[in-house]
Amino acid sequence: MFNDIGALELVTIVVLAILIFGPEKLPKVIQDVSGVIRKIRAFSDSAKQDIRSELGPEFKDFEFEDLNPKTFIRKQLTENEDLKEIRSSFDLRKELNDVTDAVNSKEADPVPGDAPAAGAAPAAGGPDLVKRAAPPAPEQRAPFDADAT
Repeated sequence: MFNDIGALELVTIVVLAILIFGPEKLPKVIQDVSGVIRKIRAFSDSAKQDIRSELGPEFKDFEFEDLNPKTFIRKQLTENEDLKEIRSSFDLRKELNDVTDAVNSKEADPVPGDAPAAGAAPAAGGPDLVKRAAPPAPEQRAPFDADAT
């Protein structure tokens, strides 16, 4: 509950409590506060039990912590059998290595002794990125509608 309170904050709270309530009344205040916290916990536990009994036997393993979206998503991702199967069949390193090999083999296709001339045709299977493509014939052009723009 108080996981994010550091030592300095705790000391500050204790000093303020001593200054506000005084050393004589502080034990009684602490006792009253702890009693209230116990009553709140007992009330929430009984409310949880009442809700579980009203939901019926199909919700006997229902946890209220599952209503937190982070917990719900984490539970669904870790307990879903289909996702576990997908994760086990997918190897990201292997996929990356395959892509890297494919890219490196494309660059390794030309023979080192045969350097292509500046105006030579592009390598087989790849477009020539230096030359501009010829404009398409009028019958191949997509229709243009000036009113649509």
